[in-house]
Amino acid sequence: MRPYVVTGGRFEPTRNTFDLVTLVSAASGRPVAQLSPEKRRLVELCTRGALSLAEVAAHLRLPVSVTKVLLGDLVDSGHILTRAAVPRAQLPDSQLLLEVLDGLRSRL
Repeated sequence: MRPYVVTGGRFEPTRNTFDLVTLVSAASGRPVAQLSPEKRRLVELCTRGALSLAEVAAHLRLPVSVTKVLLGDLVDSGHILTRAAVPRAQLPDSQLLLEVLDGLRSRL
């Protein structure tokens, strides 16, 4: 199916705040019967746990741009929750991780 058919002719999401690493999860208790097949598949995919936007697009076999439009609609309707991935500045220092790993190895 052509991407413009899936998105209703739109090429930009209602919210343009999604990165490839934006984490996507389904909101519980929302009815999916009225959703299009693509939106329903997206919600069902995200009920198992949080996935990145890139992973969702790959599982759905849709372009990222199309997935962003669908995702924006689902966020607006309350079916999907998103959150930004951990910013690089908040990730632990690699040296610290190596020291923890060395400490764990010394105990085993």
